Amino acid sequence: MSTATARRSTACHTGSRVWHGVLAAVIAASLITQLVLIFTSGPDVNAGHAEVRVPLDVRLVRLFSYFTIQSNLFVLVTAITLAVDPVRDGRWWRVARLDALLGITITGIVFAVLLAPLTHPVGVAWWVNLGFHRLAPLLTVLGWLLFGPRPRLDWSTIAKALLIWPVLWILYTFVHGAISDWYPYPFLDVTEIGFGTALRNALLVLAAAAVIAGIMKAVDRVLKPAPPA
Repeated sequence: MSTATARRSTACHTGSRVWHGVLAAVIAASLITQLVLIFTSGPDVNAGHAEVRVPLDVRLVRLFSYFTIQSNLFVLVTAITLAVDPVRDGRWWRVARLDALLGITITGIVFAVLLAPLTHPVGVAWWVNLGFHRLAPLLTVLGWLLFGPRPRLDWSTIAKALLIWPVLWILYTFVHGAISDWYPYPFLDVTEIGFGTALRNALLVLAAAAVIAGIMKAVDRVLKPAPPA
């Protein structure tokens, strides 16, 4: 390895560690602040309002039932591992990393297109909302484009990423909703729009994720390997 190549590799490793460390800090701060808000009867930024008459344990279950929160948790874990080891790899780590990328991308798109007009957080909740719905998607995708690691995507990884967590989340959402009559998002609310429409909407989001995964696979192969060897 030449001196110039070694310097580029070191710079990329350092940049990746800093970037993913900052990303993890943003999500951790947002999550901790959101939990404080819930424990003090404040608003859940995912719901858009304070559910003051809902028991605390129910509010916590609902918080971690949101696709947004689960996506951010995937990003948090994978960002921490990349801050420690910028060239992290492994069969199931690739699946978790792709789920983080896909989940947070869908979170950002769905929030911007469908949910942002319905939520108007203020004060501390505004910052939490910014972290979960805007900064996390932006920093995650930009970090992947800048630092990788890549190549990491193949069809087996994509299939596992699409068919395990997202499908389990959809099943959980409908079963939990049937029991509690609570659904995390209006476009999945069976009580309001019917099961057929809600299922169609969920499948459309899953199909969109498949398209995004295909695009990411192409980008993963076209761009130069990162970090550089």
